[in-house]
Amino acid sequence: MARIQGVDLPGDKHVVVALQYIYGVGDWVAADLCFRLGIDPFMKASALGDEAVSRITTLLDKDYLVEGQLRRSIQQHIARLRDIQCYRGTRHRRNLPVRGQRTRTNARTRKGVKKTVAGKKGVKDMKH
Repeated sequence: MARIQGVDLPGDKHVVVALQYIYGVGDWVAADLCFRLGIDPFMKASALGDEAVSRITTLLDKDYLVEGQLRRSIQQHIARLRDIQCYRGTRHRRNLPVRGQRTRTNARTRKGVKKTVAGKKGVKDMKH
């Protein structure tokens, strides 16, 4: 099992798929890494040698933001939006959708479980 950027890659998967277990590496970046380093993307990740793993690690460090650096960068961007109190920052602060989605319905992923608000029941006027 290869370990890159603090992530254990599954050895039973192809290299191009296993690299996507690293945060910040998608299908395009994984394919680009394999192409640039001359690694067969369809060989199993368990067949990667130590030399290939070190080449992948150095290329990721040099050219891409991944794992902790990428997470930190994203958090800094969100903190900046909050600090300048722009619309997107206030949406982040309130845990609401940021990119213009509707919230009257269908925002459950962002808003969380429904919080039922006690309202008026249909109380009829009782005239005697």
